[in-house]
Amino acid sequence: MDVRRAGERYRGGDPAAGIESLHAFSFGPHYDPDNLRFGALIACNEERLAPGAGFDEHPHSHTEIVTWVMEGELTHRDSTGRTSVIRPGDVQWLSAAGGVRHVERNDADVPLVFVQMWLTPREPGDDPGYEVVHGIADSTPYAVPRAGAMLHVRRLGAGERTEVPGAAYVYVHVVRGVVGLAGEELRAGDAVRITGAAEDVEMRGLTSAEVLTWEMEG
Repeated sequence: MDVRRAGERYRGGDPAAGIESLHAFSFGPHYDPDNLRFGALIACNEERLAPGAGFDEHPHSHTEIVTWVMEGELTHRDSTGRTSVIRPGDVQWLSAAGGVRHVERNDADVPLVFVQMWLTPREPGDDPGYEVVHGIADSTPYAVPRAGAMLHVRRLGAGERTEVPGAAYVYVHVVRGVVGLAGEELRAGDAVRITGAAEDVEMRGLTSAEVLTWEMEG
């Protein structure tokens, strides 16, 4: 079990343009050969966009992109003609497949905070895919079969317990609140990487908390 604290994340983005980024993995100009990926996961970025700020049209390929909004609302537009507004509690999935371009902006008048996670597909190619699940319920798993991965969203009350899924790779990211896991106290922005079957490992809410957990194949 490898604990990574929020303060260890690499700071990026463009603060002058209203973009602040915190990266959990080697990303962009920050190259760390010992932190390229964990299972299928190659990025877990916390993005903060000021009102009116955003990422202009840019390309992706051979990447499964899952986005979770923490505060505010995210406007998404892509080269397939889709336009969506993603709010807290929604899961957005974009499969770049052979290639797609998109725009991500904060068109609201309040700050936007979201977590975006990139996964590598098991096979290259295929057609781009897109889906938004609005208001996903607590404990409802969200499958990303192209990456052999499953996302679990948990909203824990203080004292509430939940089992960590058993899988070859498990990645736990604390969105808000404080949780206890295997003797570690984890706060917002902290993450845990677990290899091997995580059977009989429990997570407990030390306060009310929201946690994203990835279950990934070997």
